[in-house]
Amino acid sequence: MDRDGAFFVLGAASALSHRLQLIWADMGYRGARLKACIEQECEWKMEIVQRPRKWGWYPKDVEPEPLPAFTVLRRRWVVERTFAWIGRYRRMSKDYEYLIESSEAMIHLAMSRLMLRRLALNAPCGVPSRQRLGLKR
Repeated sequence: MDRDGAFFVLGAASALSHRLQLIWADMGYRGARLKACIEQECEWKMEIVQRPRKWGWYPKDVEPEPLPAFTVLRRRWVVERTFAWIGRYRRMSKDYEYLIESSEAMIHLAMSRLMLRRLALNAPCGVPSRQRLGLKR
């Protein structure tokens, strides 16, 4: 199960990331042992993204509200959306890389390009860059 491997991944991440404070997890990661490990050893907070309840206790004369066919779960789509952004790049669409380091470098390149593109779209129009003006840093 993914929950069993989470101990190793989060243990390695705790040594590398000092800014991480909150982890959003799917329903598959609920469990007292994992939550205790995250909160005590890593000193992070873990929040499980809950699905809406399908069943409930209602009086006999009250009709329950119908559930929508599709419900957007809070914070669930953050990771899925990021995977979709990475998958738009041809080299990241499949697992082509032999080494993990080269795959990680390609993820950094794809996300850097996405960030630079967003910054360029928000730049004021008509302002030439320092390179075009011939200025040095």
